[in-house]
Amino acid sequence: MTSFKTLDDLEDGQRVLVRLDLNSPVEDGEVQDNRRFDRHAETVRELAERDFRVVLMAHQGRPGRDTFVSLEQHAEILGDHVGRDVAFVDDTFGDRAISAINDLEGGEILLLENTRMCDEELPEEDPETKAETEFVRALAPAFDAYVNDAYSAAHRSHASLVGFPLALPAYAGRVMETEYEANTAIAERAFDGEVTMVVGGTKATDVIDVMTALEDKVDTFLLGGIAGELFLRADGVPVGRDIEGMDLFDDQWEANETTIRSLIDDYGDQIRLALDLAYEDEDDERAEIEVGDIEEKDRAFLDVGSNTVSEYAATIESSEAVFVKGALGLFEDERFADGTVGVLEAISETDCFSVVGGGDTSRAIEMYGMSEDDFGHVSIAGGAYIRALTGERLVGVEVLRE
Repeated sequence: MTSFKTLDDLEDGQRVLVRLDLNSPVEDGEVQDNRRFDRHAETVRELAERDFRVVLMAHQGRPGRDTFVSLEQHAEILGDHVGRDVAFVDDTFGDRAISAINDLEGGEILLLENTRMCDEELPEEDPETKAETEFVRALAPAFDAYVNDAYSAAHRSHASLVGFPLALPAYAGRVMETEYEANTAIAERAFDGEVTMVVGGTKATDVIDVMTALEDKVDTFLLGGIAGELFLRADGVPVGRDIEGMDLFDDQWEANETTIRSLIDDYGDQIRLALDLAYEDEDDERAEIEVGDIEEKDRAFLDVGSNTVSEYAATIESSEAVFVKGALGLFEDERFADGTVGVLEAISETDCFSVVGGGDTSRAIEMYGMSEDDFGHVSIAGGAYIRALTGERLVGVEVLRE
């Protein structure tokens, strides 16, 4: 259960400052639409319909990167999702911003400029220090309340996330509320049946940290991706090594070998590894090989094989709860999507509590024509999802709870 206030506790018609996470891919200077806009639109639409004067903050990229651009395009994209005009002002807390805020009528929406264009936003400092920044002190008096809807950035101690809750009555938006409840369920809920976790992706350390933190709460881990190969390597299979043109394995092996071997020794009966792996053959087609037939790694393995998918799907179908962190293969290439899509389809067809986390994995749902409605929750969080699973503090949530 949450212990912070939500939109249900907020009296209608006030002037509210709302923090979203609209950070998006940028291609050739053009901001790309994605599910974050659609998710946050729910909070924004509800506030506008309740006659709030709605002022939005968000970030995009980091200084020095190609993705560090203005939020002007974001206003137009978000407006399409909300179904209302979203005005934009190229200022965050200066005179132009304050003037635009004061001119708002009930039901109108205004997006301020990229918070990371403020010098006081980015340094990681404690909430009390952030509350004393000019950014917060200049902007807070223009509002009656603050709403944080940016769960995916809740692990960041930035001014727009942790300073304003100390200066204004603070509430959680709908994304913050639903993400927090779903992503902490594995730690806070009691399940009568089997709890299964699908773990993959390219960041083995994240996977290993999650497994270490949840080893007493998860009955079965189904492994794929980079971590899956590293666990196979620890189990004596000649994979999980760099080859020419691919250097994803050796450094991660060196950093995690001891922990991987310890997990296998202590919790081997909970860990399921791939039975077969898929690769690109000489005709550029998908081919598969049994793990026991691999004599050396002379090619890249890009997915788990069909026998693995069948075994993993059977485990999922008998589970009461299934959590997903990371893809099992290179699903962007449909030849190597069988593992990721196979387990997602099994989850969607099983009557279980399910959480699919991580931007890449959740993107596969849309890419391959599945419906988010067939899953308990599809998270838009990345780093915050990992921290929720491993029990690390989310400072943006803590200040709301306090």
